[in-house]
Amino acid sequence: MLSTITAADALARLDEFSTLIDARSESEFALDRLPDAVNWPSLTDAERIVIGTEYVQVSPFLAKKRGAALVARNIAAHIEREVLDKPKDWRPLVYCWRGGTRSGSLSTVLDQIGFRVHRLEGGYQAYRRAVIAALDELPARFQYRVICGSTGSGKSRLLQVLRVQGAQVLDLEALANHRGSVLGLVPGRPQPGQKQFESRVWDALRHFDAARPVYIESESKKVGDLRVPLALIERMRASPCLRLDLTLDARVALLLEDYGHFVTDTAAFCERLDALRATRGNEVVNAWQAGAHAGRTPEVVRELLVQHYDPIYAQSMKRNFSGVSALLAELVWDGSQVTLEAAAALAIQAG
Repeated sequence: MLSTITAADALARLDEFSTLIDARSESEFALDRLPDAVNWPSLTDAERIVIGTEYVQVSPFLAKKRGAALVARNIAAHIEREVLDKPKDWRPLVYCWRGGTRSGSLSTVLDQIGFRVHRLEGGYQAYRRAVIAALDELPARFQYRVICGSTGSGKSRLLQVLRVQGAQVLDLEALANHRGSVLGLVPGRPQPGQKQFESRVWDALRHFDAARPVYIESESKKVGDLRVPLALIERMRASPCLRLDLTLDARVALLLEDYGHFVTDTAAFCERLDALRATRGNEVVNAWQAGAHAGRTPEVVRELLVQHYDPIYAQSMKRNFSGVSALLAELVWDGSQVTLEAAAALAIQAG
């Protein structure tokens, strides 16, 4: 009952499997993995170092024997921990780095138990190549509706409400763990690596219905340190736009709420402001930092919007998004949930 499956076939049938099992080490798994995969290492990071050292410095034969014992012990632990309660119709997909020994050993044992097991041919490397290929063509299948609007206008909040109202939403900032500006890194939530970000984007896209529009924010080519797939950026920039408007006072209030960690941690706020010295100059940034230390954070935020973010955003939109010159709709809200929900409903109607 043990079968091998190509990466292209696996990507198309991913939801058919009960569990996606990554047999690589914990560090390999952390860098990137198939969507919702679980990690059952055949060898841990520490064990791989021990076996690799013995292979090079002592004997390949002895290293293989020691490695086999470790793999057998680890597989036994995985089965005792994870498999004893699995029904007979449980269907796992197992993979490792290249689709070799590590996934082969685990697959064979699971197959001998009587499960219908699939092993990914070529392993993670084949999956990665398939994702890259998919991200070149998948974005073109969909019609996008780009939510634009000045910094602090609530674009991310609108996307959340759109999703609640049943719209298809691709929230790149959520996938990237970043709010898209120099101040956008969320404390305690580091960004994923580029490969994992691309896996997240592909996984979101594959679930969309091409007959319905996809709502997305007017991101730049990078969200924090992560590059948005080129085919997606090109498709976004040629798509119709909807603009979300909020008064300056309400934008300041929203940003103070969303970036509350900077309000309470002035040192962190000022450290991030240092990144603007190249564009705004030392004198301006020093004044902003002095204002923050003096407890005038709302004033600093207002000046950041008026002097820095708004002009840059307006120039970028005019230069990069053709749809901004003929908007599908202008969405206005006042900072309340009721008016945001109304704006989302209008966006869906316009889309």
